[in-house]
Amino acid sequence: MSLQQEVMSALKEAMKSKDQTALTALRAIKSAILLAQTESGAKEELTEEQELKILQKQVKQRRDSAAIYVEQGREDLAAPELAEADIIAQFLPEALTDEEIEKVVVATIEQIGAEGMKDMGKVMGIVSKELAGQADGKTISSIVKAKLS
Repeated sequence: MSLQQEVMSALKEAMKSKDQTALTALRAIKSAILLAQTESGAKEELTEEQELKILQKQVKQRRDSAAIYVEQGREDLAAPELAEADIIAQFLPEALTDEEIEKVVVATIEQIGAEGMKDMGKVMGIVSKELAGQADGKTISSIVKAKLS
């Protein structure tokens, strides 16, 4: 089942159960997918990689918003954002632990023979592509920096 079909199915369930938080989050996913499809021209299906990027972006937006709300002492606004992020994250593949990410980073560094920070871009590109949807860029970046320093 494609992501769009999964989202539509979950949307129907949320409507039946009258779960407003889930409805908001799922409608945002549906909207982002439709927007990406119209940007790419015809009504062609998005690749799995594009869908993962959309989902990651949606989760990141909500977590960033929640962090800002908490920083400003507005926990009442942060809670729904975090709840929506959790709902959207259900459609992402299982996240990797830092140790698993580190193994991939070390293997990539050895594979391409990276030496120092000048090769960070090469390593980040390969690792980010390999771990798409399983790890966020910030985590990957910090591990790559630590290994190349």
